[in-house]
Amino acid sequence: MDTNQSANLAGARRDALSQRYGADFIPAAGPWNEVIGHLLSHRSTRGFLPTPLPEGTLETLIAAAQSAATSSNLQTWSVIAVTDPALKKEFATIANNQKHIEECPLFLVWLVDLSRLQRISEDTGVVFEALPWFETFMVAAVDAALAAQNATVAAESFGLANVYIGALRNNPQRVAELLGLPQGVLGVFGHCIGLAKPEAAAEVKPRLPQSVILHHNRYVVGDETKNRAAYDQVLLEFSKRNEMAAGTWTDRLLGRAAKLAGMSGRHQMVGWLRSLGFPLK
Repeated sequence: MDTNQSANLAGARRDALSQRYGADFIPAAGPWNEVIGHLLSHRSTRGFLPTPLPEGTLETLIAAAQSAATSSNLQTWSVIAVTDPALKKEFATIANNQKHIEECPLFLVWLVDLSRLQRISEDTGVVFEALPWFETFMVAAVDAALAAQNATVAAESFGLANVYIGALRNNPQRVAELLGLPQGVLGVFGHCIGLAKPEAAAEVKPRLPQSVILHHNRYVVGDETKNRAAYDQVLLEFSKRNEMAAGTWTDRLLGRAAKLAGMSGRHQMVGWLRSLGFPLK
């Protein structure tokens, strides 16, 4: 690599890390390539053009998703591709009227799916004793998230924008009804994918400094309070630049976690899951 290439790479690394962490919290220089730069450029988009995706895009995204790790190769997730405008409108209503669900040409609903194992149990005549336990549910939820993130990286590599919709869990029973889900299946989150509206172009949102989330050998709180205060200022400035509701990260946490109302009813999730066929022993 010549001097100019090295300088360009170093500049790209510095710019990407500065956007992700803020200029005062850039971590130590390390290995770098286009893949890392691509990952650090991730941002959520909440405005989509109606332009259909190129033929075969969905299948490619699912191939990427199925290439993610899956515990013991159990493959305890599924996904439903939703393009029906009426269904997307229903999901937007469930998710506190997030209009981008209606706008995006492709809305994926990622599923925790233990029903497949149940059907195999019935087909083979073997009782799957591990099926009702919470650990099995957690494995499926982790697998679904890993698969979805692979799909996200793949979509962004094509220049597509996306955003996850956790608010689909505001009413999992209604989601199950709309999608005809059998017992033992949960719509764990939604996923908007499409071309971003020009006016919806989003800046990379800064994250907590690595000193807050990265520990070595054992958990040490250290300077978390001081660094969180500094991050509060970084995120406040980000919000002002992007015409978002002003407030620090700590303010947002207080709004989200200090009152049960911030959970949009999801404090009832254990009961809801049991009604959907997850005993959670």
